[in-house]
Amino acid sequence: MLEVLIEFWQSTGFYSITIQQIIMILVACGLLYLAIAKKFEPLLLVPIAFGMLLTNLPMAGLMHEAIGDEPSGLLYYFGLGVKKTVFPPLIFLGVGAMTDFGPLIANPKSLFLGAAAQAGIFFTFVGAILMGFTGQEAASIGIIGGADGPTAIFLTSRLAPDLLGPIAVAAYAYMALVPIIQPPIMKALTTKEERMIKMQQLRVVSKVEKIVFPIIVTILVSLLLPSAAALVGLLMFGNLLKECLVTDRLSKTAQNELVNIVTILLGLAVGATAQAEQFLKLDTIQIIALGVVAFGLGTACGVLLAKLMNKLLGGNAINPLIGSAGVSAVPMAARVSQTVGQKENPSNFLLMHAMGPNVAGVIGSAVAAGVLLTLFN
Repeated sequence: MLEVLIEFWQSTGFYSITIQQIIMILVACGLLYLAIAKKFEPLLLVPIAFGMLLTNLPMAGLMHEAIGDEPSGLLYYFGLGVKKTVFPPLIFLGVGAMTDFGPLIANPKSLFLGAAAQAGIFFTFVGAILMGFTGQEAASIGIIGGADGPTAIFLTSRLAPDLLGPIAVAAYAYMALVPIIQPPIMKALTTKEERMIKMQQLRVVSKVEKIVFPIIVTILVSLLLPSAAALVGLLMFGNLLKECLVTDRLSKTAQNELVNIVTILLGLAVGATAQAEQFLKLDTIQIIALGVVAFGLGTACGVLLAKLMNKLLGGNAINPLIGSAGVSAVPMAARVSQTVGQKENPSNFLLMHAMGPNVAGVIGSAVAAGVLLTLFN
């Protein structure tokens, strides 16, 4: 009887659990707390944190890769959608179907603000190179500055799959912390008078413009950077489904059922890459530190370019706060611009103006990923 009990004990996870796995389980529980109690990007953070929890349960074998005819672990199959870069473009399809490019079309200058916010990617890329990371690893770390989880996953899966866990966790964590990270940077770089600037109402964008825009962007970006065609192409396809008004069922599916299913699978698969033996390294701490630098620099560059554009254009045509929305966290970054602006001037409404740089940032981050993929693939 004693031998049976001993054998049963040795077959449990309690017997074989390591300190590293306990740490990762605690980290997963901490992320679940932030997602549920503090509502930090819960639709993404809950699946990621629970995937992290599942993959660090000893002897569960959920990320086990089969040898021969035996079955692989469940999360291993989910992970193929990440490794084969299927899930990120599908997320972009849903984002495109939910996005209104009208503010960008109405104010094309906001495209420059979205582009400026991507500067944090390339500054951080240089910093990562100086810290000893390879070109592929540095490119994957730098893309965190775009504040775009699917793009970070897409690029890292192609260039540095071993770093997928920490990079994905850092990217989504900073997306969730946009309302905390951005306001101090925005206030430090602007005066009260600048934050109070009221912008002119945007013109009405015609339906023809909204239909033609995704087609033209897909052609131009794909011809310039074929490696970005998957992300930009599906982003624009989703938007075309929304704007053409003849594919309502497909648009609703992309906005709801499809994007929700892919988000669950993507989140679990990404969290499952954060296995203790791969995650608990010095590199992870460096990646998380570089990620916040990339994000902060992207925010700062967007604000500073808006200030420069005011100087060049003369007068106060642009409220610099909308430059911070050039990072790709849609629509959270635009809401932060609105919130900070209204604290200075309750009658100021910057949300639609900020959506221009915000959606430009989505395109910009995909283009930046295409550039890095072309250079280092």
